[in-house]
Amino acid sequence: MEICKTPPERLEEVMALYARAREFMRRTGNPDQWGQDYPGEELIAREIARGQSHLCLDGQEIAAVFSLIEGEDPTYRTICDGAWLNDAPYGTVHRICAARPGAGAGAFCLDWCVARFGNLRIDTHRRNRPMQALLRRCGFTYCGRIFLADGAERLAFQKAL
Repeated sequence: MEICKTPPERLEEVMALYARAREFMRRTGNPDQWGQDYPGEELIAREIARGQSHLCLDGQEIAAVFSLIEGEDPTYRTICDGAWLNDAPYGTVHRICAARPGAGAGAFCLDWCVARFGNLRIDTHRRNRPMQALLRRCGFTYCGRIFLADGAERLAFQKAL
């Protein structure tokens, strides 16, 4: 597998992958995290244009997609019922999803991101048990709860080398 920035011409494939991920979440007891239409095409196109959207490719096939953002995430300024591992500069992973959950692409992506930053933060919905399990397998530490701009709670994790 290899990681590359998402080329604009693959936007349609990426959006189809996110649609499959929403269905997977519904089937595994997490219907609310991404609802019916998150992430939207406009958001993903913007992240592609900024160079933040990445693909994990297995040959030419998309194995996973994620956004990797460098620098402070305003959502992470306040953490409840815990604390971040450190206050050092970090990268944040958002909207990670795999074409075949459990096939290793998610772990490959997270390992790649940690290797780039050495300090990585990520959050997930309380009901997203598959993502929580992946984060723990990949050595992330549960740090506490954060709240999105709309007030929705998320469980926050961090890995620091």
